[in-house]
Amino acid sequence: MLVSRLLLFCFAGLIAAHELRAEPKVATQTAGNNNPKSAAEPRITFNSVHVDGPYIAMTFDDGPSATLTPKLLDLLAAHHIKATFFVIGENVAQHPDIVARAAREGHEIANHSWSHPNLAKLSDEGVRRQLSRTDDAIKSATGARPTLLRPPYGSITEREKRWIHDEFGYQIILWDVDPYDWKRPGPAVVRNRILQETQPGSIVLSHDIHPGTIEAMPSTFDALEAKGFKFATVSELIRAAAVQPSRTPPATSTSAGAAVTLSPSPSPASSPGS
Repeated sequence: MLVSRLLLFCFAGLIAAHELRAEPKVATQTAGNNNPKSAAEPRITFNSVHVDGPYIAMTFDDGPSATLTPKLLDLLAAHHIKATFFVIGENVAQHPDIVARAAREGHEIANHSWSHPNLAKLSDEGVRRQLSRTDDAIKSATGARPTLLRPPYGSITEREKRWIHDEFGYQIILWDVDPYDWKRPGPAVVRNRILQETQPGSIVLSHDIHPGTIEAMPSTFDALEAKGFKFATVSELIRAAAVQPSRTPPATSTSAGAAVTLSPSPSPASSPGS
């Protein structure tokens, strides 16, 4: 009888110990099933857009330039093309009339920071100053605030994307076509790279501060039109998006909190990049 009681006691102890070990696992599974992060988040970042049709967006960074941007505006008007200008706040303050003209002619004006720093290396307050000053300069020149941001060098952290979107309402615009015109390879190379890489829904990066880029545009526009492409501003392209994900960006995004750099452009002081 004593042996039977001892066996029964041991068996009961084993069952209790097993149940205690199982509880944390059950609790974790329950918490995971109720995780609110499983809901889909609104899309903030675009490097291209899936569209039903041959639509693309031409974008020009780092201006306005006192001499080159007006020439580009003349070319765009001759081709009836609407483009998106990601402007530097310092340049807007120096040439508000050029920015006002671009907006008046139907082009989209967007934020590219005040002085072209690497936003991923700034404090939140530093980023806020860069964007706010440019936002105010664009509003002063055009009468409207921008809704798009292109971070210099394409460098921005995932956390920055979220708080900038929440605070400024900006969508973050990158690109999927980069002719590396800031390296000044010559008009023919710029044109050929754009023609080779552009697809429906592409966001084409270039800069209206390099003479070779402006020289490349007449034949580039002619060739893109000959291939059947139609032009839109970035916001128009996004509004026309089909309900499908965009193509994979040319560089692999890092985890939240890490910088994402899509183009190794140098600083404007040496040879301006995006």
